[in-house]
Amino acid sequence: MILTTVTTREQVAFCKDALFAFRTNLDERTYIDLIMEMITHQAFKLVYIPNEDNTKAAAFIGYRTLHMLMTGWTIYIDDLYTDPAYRGMGYAGSLLDHVDHEATITNIQFIHLDSGYALHNAHRLYLNKGFVLACNHFAKGSFLTNNPRE
Repeated sequence: MILTTVTTREQVAFCKDALFAFRTNLDERTYIDLIMEMITHQAFKLVYIPNEDNTKAAAFIGYRTLHMLMTGWTIYIDDLYTDPAYRGMGYAGSLLDHVDHEATITNIQFIHLDSGYALHNAHRLYLNKGFVLACNHFAKGSFLTNNPRE
């Protein structure tokens, strides 16, 4: 299984179908610039696994390293997605293992992620990979409802 860390605009474009399937709010005109900006200035990494004929990403993980007063250096996983056609093949687990390995070699003690309440298969994977339900995450913003604030 080949894991590729995105460094170019072409690699971001290679992930387009998976990115847009998972993050439907992205804008086709600006998503490459946005992700390259995050990579360049926000310690963001995007890692993908190509499909069997190497025409698109079958799965991807997006994460960043940040410093928090509570935990010190931490890896936060923004996104983890596997195309439905490739689920059950171990891709998400391999991507999580990749992040875990990076945390180990950089001596980072904590990896955090948020997950929607109804994503039971994902939760099972996270628990099997050693994650625990450490807290509830609260959020506020118009993106959470169908009635944005005026």
